[in-house]
Amino acid sequence: MTDRTETMQFIDLKTQQTAIKGELDRRIADVLQHGQYIMGPEVAELEGALASYIGVKHCVSVASGTEALLIALMALGIERGDEVITTPFTFVATAEVIALLGATPVFVDVEPTTANIDASQISAKITPRTKAIIPVSLYGQVADMDEINAIAAEHGGIPVIEDGAQSFGADYRGRKSCGLSTFGSTSFFPSKPLGCYGDGGALFTDDNALATAAREIRVHGQSKRYVHTRIGVGGRMDTLQCAIVLAKFGRFPWEVSERARIGARYDARLREEIPDYRTVEPSEIGAALTGPRALTVLSDRTSVHAQYTVLVPNRAAVQNSLNSAGVPTAVHYPIPLNAQDAYRSISSGDETPVSAWLGEHVLSLPMGPDLTDADLNNVVVSLAEALRSL
Repeated sequence: MTDRTETMQFIDLKTQQTAIKGELDRRIADVLQHGQYIMGPEVAELEGALASYIGVKHCVSVASGTEALLIALMALGIERGDEVITTPFTFVATAEVIALLGATPVFVDVEPTTANIDASQISAKITPRTKAIIPVSLYGQVADMDEINAIAAEHGGIPVIEDGAQSFGADYRGRKSCGLSTFGSTSFFPSKPLGCYGDGGALFTDDNALATAAREIRVHGQSKRYVHTRIGVGGRMDTLQCAIVLAKFGRFPWEVSERARIGARYDARLREEIPDYRTVEPSEIGAALTGPRALTVLSDRTSVHAQYTVLVPNRAAVQNSLNSAGVPTAVHYPIPLNAQDAYRSISSGDETPVSAWLGEHVLSLPMGPDLTDADLNNVVVSLAEALRSL
């Protein structure tokens, strides 16, 4: 293992901040000068830039990725008694917003090769009460949105909300994640591919009426000051956070390309150091892993590698070994949502064996556009040594 004089970062935001410091300082100073901390001019500027990048008519900035999903569901009129199909292998916010509206999350298992929702299982879960589908584009790779949209259309035009909190910047068959369905949503949490220095998020849509509804809902349901046309929330993204994302946005295309390069470099180096390193096969579900497996990046999709995630045997021992070598790791996500106490009584209670299996084996390695080749090599060598010691 490589001796280190500096602590490796799981996500290196300091290097990024140094690279954009001039633009970042200028943007923040502009906000402090004009003093419009709520709904200042940077809000509309960011929304215009992001809508153009995604290729949709409307971007609505909001207070967080969670708020984006909640506002999307509210704009669609989701209410108590409705059902919303989603995946249990995700951060809790995806199902949390469904439950907050009194609707029922209906969980569909995921693909073992990508950890994204298994589109082939969706139709069987659709009922007359199904009012939306929320696929998650996990780890930076887009779910099979064309297939999901087609299933939704076959069942009367069920709205689809892509949870793109981890996939902003990814391509899917020549289109951008977050611009592929009724609504696209993303998060600007600091660790996301495009992050702010606090909380923030955005919704994307081509539907004029839904965009109007989302904009009103985020300001307590106001159509104009003190005129409330619908139930809303306090869901605005503040001007300073919009300014920070604008400062980062100029560097973002380079960061996307670097994430792709680093992801490919991980693939190559892991194959070199670990003889049985390969992509996971469906036949392996439930079987003991003999070495790490890579989640598949499909040829018609790119990944922005919000995380670089592998599957390993005896994860706790591997993590301990990597930690001793100075390599930080994370687990996204160890317990499927339908196995969580908070959701046992309100979910459909379906068995999702692939999600449970992935939850036992996933391990995320350091990833980001500023990850050095030396750090990447240290991760790979340390992982290989950890596996040999098992």
